Amino acid sequence: MSKRTVLGIVLTMCVLVYAGTAAAQDKIQNYFNEASCKVKATDDPSQKREILSTRIQDMSSALEKVRSSSIVSESDRAAIDRTRATLQEKQNELAGTDGFTRVSDDQLNAFSDYIVQDMEQADKTITIGVVTALLIVIIIILVV
Repeated sequence: MSKRTVLGIVLTMCVLVYAGTAAAQDKIQNYFNEASCKVKATDDPSQKREILSTRIQDMSSALEKVRSSSIVSESDRAAIDRTRATLQEKQNELAGTDGFTRVSDDQLNAFSDYIVQDMEQADKTITIGVVTALLIVIIIILVV
């Protein structure tokens, strides 16, 4: 193989990895964005809580399944642990457990937006490898 061909293959792989990571992160953000839209479309506060609680639990379960995989690196495990801790805080705040004040019924729409924004911020501060991110997306798709 010529140097030019090898360089082309390497560059293509880099672009595909970047695109795969971006697509996986978008899918995770869309997962919570869809939940926020459903919450806003619902009038019953108990249904709003159920939607948010279910989405948070499903994402936490997906993260736990991916974390237990042997192909996940230690740095990805650490990132998953931080994300799961953030999600657990949101769950505690929603339910009013573990020292948190329960989110009031009239604040559920704003809280759903807060979760979406917080997950978008987490994408900028928590770096998860492309394989791990794609595994999370696959498990979420299977759960939903």
